[in-house]
Amino acid sequence: MGTIRLMHAKLHRVRVTEANVNYVGSITVDPILLDMVGILPLEEVDIINLNNGHRFSTYVIPGETGKGEICPNGGAALLCQPGDLLIIYAYEECDRAYVLEHGHQAKVLVADELNQTQEFLLQTLVPCEDGKKVTFHNISIPEKPKA
Repeated sequence: MGTIRLMHAKLHRVRVTEANVNYVGSITVDPILLDMVGILPLEEVDIINLNNGHRFSTYVIPGETGKGEICPNGGAALLCQPGDLLIIYAYEECDRAYVLEHGHQAKVLVADELNQTQEFLLQTLVPCEDGKKVTFHNISIPEKPKA
């Protein structure tokens, strides 16, 4: 059946705290946010700027822990300004047959105005009994998960 690309992590409505054109590429993100959703340093991410519609891809580097930092660097800094709201997605390649049999789960952190956790969701694909499709469940987790 081949492989498919599924989202495994999303930082939703994180706010740009700084934009640094003089850095060599990437986006700097608070490690607490990265850990919550499972994004690794140097992992490729897609980014959507909700203020201006710009979409771009780059890689993640960890910033200072607990500062709520979201800082597009290099050329990406030209697509954002402090205060802009971003959605940051990370994907993984999955075997389609495995997903149909075992499902898949993505972690979603919805941020507040200080880039702290406002809501944490698990978006889950659950296999159906026929093994040919999956159903989608969006589960809100009331407490912050442990990193």
